This record gives sequence, structure tokens and C-alpha cells, in this order.
Amino acid sequence: MAIDSATTIREALQSAITAIAAAGCETPRLDAELLLAHVLGVGREQLLTEPGLAVAGPAVRAFQDAVRRRAVEREPVAYITGSRGFRRIDLIVDRRALVPRPETELLVDAGLGLPAGARVLDLGTGSGAIALALKDERPDLNVSGSDISAGALALAEANAAHLFLDVQWLHADLLSELGEFDAILCNPPYVAESERARLAPEIVRHEPAQALFAGLDGLAVIRALFAQLAERPDVRFLALEVGAGQAPTVAEFARAARFDAIRFERDLARIQRVVIAERHR
Repeated sequence: MAIDSATTIREALQSAITAIAAAGCETPRLDAELLLAHVLGVGREQLLTEPGLAVAGPAVRAFQDAVRRRAVEREPVAYITGSRGFRRIDLIVDRRALVPRPETELLVDAGLGLPAGARVLDLGTGSGAIALALKDERPDLNVSGSDISAGALALAEANAAHLFLDVQWLHADLLSELGEFDAILCNPPYVAESERARLAPEIVRHEPAQALFAGLDGLAVIRALFAQLAERPDVRFLALEVGAGQAPTVAEFARAARFDAIRFERDLARIQRVVIAERHR
């Protein structure tokens, strides 16, 4: 991508869009606009509403570097800008955790119906997205977040401090050595190792593998979680994000762990994306 020492917003965007599209990225215009707005320190809408804006001085090199990272290295936009919107909150994001995705917001939706004061665990919290979004919308809940990754927990803690939200953070492998909870929300690793070659470069090259892959069938972590849940009658409610086609098998795991009411929530692609399981006895 070539940008002169000073150029208009339109020219800079068109050059970036061309480079990002040629790299095979799915949303080149959106990516270019987000990167340029980040470099200039303005809102994306200002790129269109303020004709006096220009790309000049240090911003030229910064924008060139951002576009190179996106087009050549296929780095996710959120990692380049260092932020990602999730429901009503803006999160700090980096390679210590997955980029929060729209379908994961379904887990927050599931938690909104919990009774006042419920003890809720966001298991495998990553950036803290689920725990923090839930606490933001349901401050009456007692929310905790856990992760096996100390780096992810540090990122979640930074987000909590940034958002002034009171969430307890726990370093743990699944439910080992954790106290009692009424409800668990969880976006576990669920990608089969055989699917690695089919994933986008953004995911394979940059996002943490331990948060993505779970054995030959993608169910190793989920299977281990239900083995623990079978011995945890305190957990009365579970909402679990799963991969395409996994929901029926996960429902069988839930029944074997003595959950007696099970339903599915579909994402915008109509995939059964979240398994919700409850115990009433």
C-alpha cells in the first residue's frame, strides 16, 4: 500500500481497501475504516462527516504499518487497535485471549434471566468479556471469572479496572478447587484438531491455541467439564457455547450429568450455538 506524505481520507481508505481485499480478508472496507479511525484517534463516523481530516505526518507510517499487519500478517483488527466492543462495553484485547465474538453474547443473554444474587462463574473467561458484560447489565449478580491462563486473567483484571466493574478472578483448571456456584457460563475450546487447516489465518496465526482446540473431536474440554459437573449439584444452571453440529452430543453429556431441562439457542447463522442446561431436582 502506497500513501504519500499527506493524503485525503478517501485516498488513504481506497488504497488500504485494495490491499486488504487482495489479501483475502472478508471485510476490507470495515477493516480499513477501523484502522484509520484508530490511527487518527477519531470515531469511525468522523471519517465520513469531517471532510477536513487528512492522513499526514506520523499517521502516514502508522496507517501503513496497521494495514501491513492486517493484509500481510493477517492479524485481527482488534489486536491491532487493542480494543473490541462487546455488548455495551469496550474491552482491551490482545493475544493473551480470544477476540470476543458476537455469538458469545448469547451467553450473556442466558445469564440475564438468573435470579437476583445468584453466584455466577464465567469459566474460561479469557478477556473477561462474558463476566464483565453480565456484571455491567446485572450488577446484582455475584460474578466471578476463571481461567487456566495467568496471562488471560491479567487481561481480564485490566478490563475490570478499566470498566470499574467488580468481578472476582480465579486461577483454575475448569472447576478444580473452586467453591460453589449457582450458574456457569462458558465459552470453552471446541475446535477439533482436524479443523485447524480450515480456519482463517487470523485465528490460527494469532489467537491462543489453548483457547481454541480441544482434541480430535473438539469435545475434550467439554467432556471433562461435564465429568466434574456430575459431582457438582450446586450448579443448577449452565450455558455453554459449542461448535456447529456439537449441540446434540453436548445435550447427552448434560443428561448424563443429571441436568433435566435442556434447550438450544441459535446464532445469526441459525447454528445451535449455545446449550442451556438446568437442574430442577
